[in-house]
Amino acid sequence: MDRRSFLIATGAVLALPRTSFAAALQYQPGMVGDRLKNGETVFLDFTATWCSTCQAQGRVINALKAANPAYEQAITFIDVDWDSYKGDALTKSLRIPRRSTLVVLKGDKELGRIIAQTSESAIKSLMDTALAAATG
Repeated sequence: MDRRSFLIATGAVLALPRTSFAAALQYQPGMVGDRLKNGETVFLDFTATWCSTCQAQGRVINALKAANPAYEQAITFIDVDWDSYKGDALTKSLRIPRRSTLVVLKGDKELGRIIAQTSESAIKSLMDTALAAATG
């Protein structure tokens, strides 16, 4: 996706009501393991409401979802509230260093992660990895 297309898609997303696409699931302990056992590809977003990097990542993720509905159809998106779950077993087992970490899991494997990156190309690449795993 070129810059112009991305800006148009972003503008379209901002013009839509917030309910126009599904929100990510909110993490609860045990949720990720259950989803992985069901064969789902899971995209984890370790986020905090006060984190500007997290907010920027969220805008990019939402724009990419709006531009390609296949992401939401095939991938399970789960937001993990950093303030509530930074000491959780999931966070520790994945060795998540900080909020603004995005991780893709399938089965018992981590397929990719990015930390504190907000570029559309980096996030799209991670989402494409998740989509390929979910549909492949």
